[in-house]
Amino acid sequence: MVNNFSTLLGSRLLKIDDVYKATGISRTTLTELYYRRKANVELRTLKKICDYLQVSLSELIEYTPK
Repeated sequence: MVNNFSTLLGSRLLKIDDVYKATGISRTTLTELYYRRKANVELRTLKKICDYLQVSLSELIEYTPK
């Protein structure tokens, strides 16, 4: 599984604080997702991030079966 959250933010020159202010998702959750420390993220949280960044879930999180 590949987490593209940090890449997407970097390419758009956005900060975690920008996402926090726009979505209300906790800074802790966003930071853990950014640094790829968070293994379990609620689908509702991922949806908010996707809506904010205007990307599909597969662009945010890539999954390739083994």
